[in-house]
Amino acid sequence: MSTQARVAAETGEARGLHRPIGERGGAALARLSVGAMGVVFGDIGTSPLYALRDTFAGRHRLPLDPLHIYGIVSLMFWSMLIMVTLKYVIILMRADNRGEGGSLALLALINRETSERRWGRGVILLGVAATALFYGDAMITPAVSVMGAIEGVAVYRPELRDAVVPLVVLILIALFVLQSRGTARLAAFFGPVMLAYFATIALLGLISVGTHPQVVAALSPHYALVMFAIDPWRGFLAMGAAVLAVTGAEALYSDMGHFGRLPIKLSWLAVVLPALVFNYLGQAALLLRQPDALESPFFLLAPHWFHWPLLILASLAAIIASQAVISGVFSVTQQGIQLGFIPRMTIRHTSVAAGQIYIPSINQALFVAVVLLVLVFKRSTNLTATYGVAVTGAMLIDNVLLAVVMFRLWQWKPLFAMPLLALFFAVDGLYLAANLTKVPDGGWVPLLMGVVVFILLTTWSRGRALMRKTMSASGIPLDVFTKSAHSSAIRVPGTAVFMASASAGVPSALLHNMKHNKVLHERIVLMTVQIEDTPFVDPATRAAVRDFGNGFYRVMLRFGFLEETDVPGALKLLSLDGQPFDMMRTSFFLSRQTLLPSDTPGMALWREKLFSWMLRNSASAMEFFRLPTNRVVELGSQIKI
Repeated sequence: MSTQARVAAETGEARGLHRPIGERGGAALARLSVGAMGVVFGDIGTSPLYALRDTFAGRHRLPLDPLHIYGIVSLMFWSMLIMVTLKYVIILMRADNRGEGGSLALLALINRETSERRWGRGVILLGVAATALFYGDAMITPAVSVMGAIEGVAVYRPELRDAVVPLVVLILIALFVLQSRGTARLAAFFGPVMLAYFATIALLGLISVGTHPQVVAALSPHYALVMFAIDPWRGFLAMGAAVLAVTGAEALYSDMGHFGRLPIKLSWLAVVLPALVFNYLGQAALLLRQPDALESPFFLLAPHWFHWPLLILASLAAIIASQAVISGVFSVTQQGIQLGFIPRMTIRHTSVAAGQIYIPSINQALFVAVVLLVLVFKRSTNLTATYGVAVTGAMLIDNVLLAVVMFRLWQWKPLFAMPLLALFFAVDGLYLAANLTKVPDGGWVPLLMGVVVFILLTTWSRGRALMRKTMSASGIPLDVFTKSAHSSAIRVPGTAVFMASASAGVPSALLHNMKHNKVLHERIVLMTVQIEDTPFVDPATRAAVRDFGNGFYRVMLRFGFLEETDVPGALKLLSLDGQPFDMMRTSFFLSRQTLLPSDTPGMALWREKLFSWMLRNSASAMEFFRLPTNRVVELGSQIKI
């Protein structure tokens, strides 16, 4: 394989989504690598703002002495090597679902292989739990990143300390308001800004290391082991703050579909990891020679003349990190909707070329949560006390999913897989245990959010399954219906498309139409939209048509879980008996179910009521499937589950 072809395959550009015509493989790789810095590494890239400081000034403070400074830097460095480089970059990123990554994409991949196994449902629940914890973590990242950056104002001008919270809130308001307009144009600057940021923090760190070169020895694992041997309890508690150095590691995997495996690996190994290591070493050298710099070792690394440029650059990096998290929440929500774990929501595409989406209800909920966190906790040190529980919980779950992939999909021998899994479980388990000590100080916030989201996701998934089962049980076979209906109803011109969730039987909307109107159109199309466990579907295989005679057809449309479910667009490419679809002569009939509480053993009554509330507030099928508003007829029915 040529270099250009290999780059295309690794970056996902074989789909033709990114590379301009004539652009060489090396140029495409460089461009995508810089772009990845602006989206993938914003969270982990801004962790130097607060990570090292909070190990010595947070809730569980360590003595500010050489033993603990060297020990913590060593712990952070090896955590980045094991948890980020080895686990995510080298191993887990190989487990892609046709180029896409993330817990839901991995879950969809695993589900195809484990659906017939007893433990398949358990793995699905774990994947949903990881997604729920992601939501809990996502509301903290914008708050702590922007707060950590803007607090530099108080470091350089203590008299402006009271202005920090209002400034943070104003920035967050502007950030969330801009979501509805899209960020396609701004996104082009994200990568170069983050590249400048990483180059700056690396240079500042190296300058500081030059004044105390002995600090480089902290990269040896010896110092972390010595710290735990001499001061095990404090070292264990300090892991709750040290984990801040690896938050955002899961973004490497989740955003793989946007940039590809190779650009993310290159960005991490060539730029981001060295910059973070140099900066942490520089902060450690500063604390060794100037302990009073603990107020903010990140900002105090800069010489006096560079204070405000660094503050501006760090603030831009924090805003970019927040934007990346918000966009990630939109993407995960879209995947959840398509895979049936989240109710239908209004999704707006802000840029067709960039594939960017905006979900108003998610944007509003996230904005309220983030601003409340800022107003309640007021300082980044207080916010970091809530940070880490959800992240480490999700990382631990990723280990379980990785184990399934290793043994079930990759067929690894236990001799090779078990030592790696033991290492990952040991490290992630210790970090999770250390972060659980944060629960009384605010760690309960993302956990509570995760529990709420998990209940919502599982309730919706279970309720949909029960509703489909109930509807299919009372359905009439289509071949039986076509024979009786053809001779007992008046046929009128045009095409009627009846949307059906099940691929068998007659939809309730068609039965109600026959019962009340006693007419049938010339062409009756029973349409089922199926979301596959793959990100994209080949357009050539999107539609499957079955002719039942007498003008009755069943059409199955297949979409990937990252594709827009544009039903009219798919129908325009389809013809029945050589006749194309004319939207002006086509009517769409939708079923609208109302749930009635019942004692039927399926779900607890409170979950039935919750599911009913979610069903009432979900976006209409008309909007979700992009149906023309003036061609839709909605018919209601009542069912019990």
